[in-house]
This record gives sequence, C-alpha cells and structure tokens, in this order.
Amino acid sequence: MAMEAMRAVQILNPSGEVTMPRPTRQRVMCVANQKGGVGKTTTTVNLAVALALHGNRVLVVDLDPQGNASTGLNVPHHAGVPDVYDCLIDQVPMEEVAQAVEGIPNLYCVPATIDLAGAEIELVSVVARESRLGRAIQGFPMEFDYVFIDCPPSLGLLTVNALCAAQEVLIPIQCEYYALEGLNQLLNNINLVKAHLNPNLDVSTILLTMYDRRTRLADAVEQDVRNHFGEKVLTSVIPRNVRVSEAPSYGQSVMTYDPGSRGATSYFEAAQEIAERGAKIGVAA
Repeated sequence: MAMEAMRAVQILNPSGEVTMPRPTRQRVMCVANQKGGVGKTTTTVNLAVALALHGNRVLVVDLDPQGNASTGLNVPHHAGVPDVYDCLIDQVPMEEVAQAVEGIPNLYCVPATIDLAGAEIELVSVVARESRLGRAIQGFPMEFDYVFIDCPPSLGLLTVNALCAAQEVLIPIQCEYYALEGLNQLLNNINLVKAHLNPNLDVSTILLTMYDRRTRLADAVEQDVRNHFGEKVLTSVIPRNVRVSEAPSYGQSVMTYDPGSRGATSYFEAAQEIAERGAKIGVAA
C-alpha cells in the first residue's frame, strides 16, 4: 500500500516540483498503426497526461472519427462542438477549436466529432489535401513541447495528413501473434510519405503494449520487435492491466484514475523515456 501511495504521488506530482526534461524544440508525434485495438488512443492519452503533469506543454489532436481520445480526456465532442474537421475542411484556426483539459495543467485537446467520418471523402477534392493538418498545427500561436496526433486505424487521407504534419511516428505494437502482420504495410506507407511528401518523417519510437508476462508468446513478440527495431523500442513495456481499460469509461487517463496501478507506472516510465530521449538527441527530425 505504501509503495502504491508513493507511486501515485510521483505520477500525480501535486507539488509540480518534479519535471521531465523538455525537448529543445517542438516534437510532433503521430501515433499510428492501422491495426485496431493495439492501444493507440490509450497510449496517446496517457503519455500526454504524464508529460503534462511533469512540466511539458502538450497538445493532443484527435484524428479518429470515433473520438476516443476526446472521451479519455473528458473533452466534449458531441455533434455541433467545433472540432478538427473544421480545421481540415473549413480552415478554422486550431486555437479556436482546442480545449483545455480539465484538471491537467498544460494539456489541450483538439476533439473529433462524428463529422470527421466524412472528411476522408471531402478531402479528396481539396487543394493541398495532405498538408491541411500540418498547416493548422503550425498556425497555432501557443508553443507546445509535444503534439500527439491520434490516428484512425486505417491508412486513408486522415492518417496521411497526420504523417505529413509529424516529424516522428510512434507505433504501439501489441504483444500478440498478429502484431507484426500489417506492420510492413504501415512502414511502406511511411516510406512513401517520406519520399514524396515529408522528408523529415522518422519512425522514432516503438512501444510494446498489452504485454502478458505469463505467456511465452509475449516474450517471443518482444524479442522479434527488439531485434528488428533495436534502439527505437522503448525499454518500458505496457502490461495488460484492468485499470488501463477501465479509465476511459470514467473520462480519465489511468494516470488520474488509478495512479498507483501498474498500468499508470508503466506509462509514466514510457513518458519519462520519451522525454529523456528528446532532450538528449536535441530532437533529431
């Protein structure tokens, strides 16, 4: 119990005294994997909250029409709320759409409503359709240390917009049998975007999620991923944890829902690793 309480205080950082290093310049990270259910949204929300609680200024852009990142941060995203669709299609300035996340200083979210479901088709005929999101983020007057873009589980125009807006790709990989299937397709698409649209794009971070220590399979997948991606794979691994799954139903991240849980500790350690890498490499694009 005492250990859990200590972990909770470390994660919630009520005094604001403990900080994670800030990057030398803004890091725009696209959280992508076209396989559904691998923990993209959970990863986006929890890393954003952990970094914001420890002195970084963070913006989350919800680019998934399901709006799960908006739900996880308890940001209104019902029909009629100004959202990322307005930025992409009507070029509404992003600062008019971004909402401060309640209870978490330094954290803002650009929500997604169901309107976004039609954006994929509407963008087809729009001028400079791939760079709409990038321009909207660049036009934001507030300086952020991190911008996390939560992508839909597909490789359509919304994901292409995210890849064009970002300098880095963070890929969550589930520690299960089908995890590596489809990854080649994602990497090919990233390389195509890099070659034709965004030469600064780099797969900088791989995070292993839903790790079950009791199975040999999880261990085998971890070894495969580490052998293939090397240094890009974070040392921290996210375990299967009931608290992580429960948190969104309360409109919270696991950081605030149960800061003493293993899930919260793991995401906190992953955020710390990302912050330390960013400060160390001077954020190579």
